[in-house]
Amino acid sequence: MENLKDSQLAQYIPILFLLAAAVGFAGGTLLISVLLGKFAKSSKAKDAAYECGKDPIGSNTGRFSVQFYLVAMLFILFDIEVVFMYPWAVVYRDMLAEHATRNLILGSMISFLGILFLGYIYAVKKKALDWKS
Repeated sequence: MENLKDSQLAQYIPILFLLAAAVGFAGGTLLISVLLGKFAKSSKAKDAAYECGKDPIGSNTGRFSVQFYLVAMLFILFDIEVVFMYPWAVVYRDMLAEHATRNLILGSMISFLGILFLGYIYAVKKKALDWKS
C-alpha cells in the first residue's frame, strides 16, 4: 500500500516544478523591474497616464454603478458553475457502464442544474440583471 502512495505523490513532482518555475519567473521579473526602475529618470511627462495617445481628461476616480458589480459577480458565479459540468460530462459515459451509479450521477447533475436554474430565477425576480434600475 505504501508503494501506491509513493507513486501517486511522485506524479505531482512535475507540477511542483512548474509551480516553482512560475513563482520564480513572476518574482524574478518583479525584482528586476524594481531594480532597473530605480535607475530610470522620471519626469512629469513620463509619470503621466497614457492611453491610446490621448491626454487624460477628467478624474480617474469615476464611479461605477453597484448594478455593474452585481452583474459581474453573477456572471462569474454562473460561469464557474457551468465549468463544473465539464468533468461530469467526461465521466458520464464511463459511469453509464456501471449499473450501480447510473441514476446517481444523472440525478446529481439534474439537482445541480435545478439549483442553478433556481438561482437564475431568483436573480431575475430581484431584477439583478436589469441595467436600467
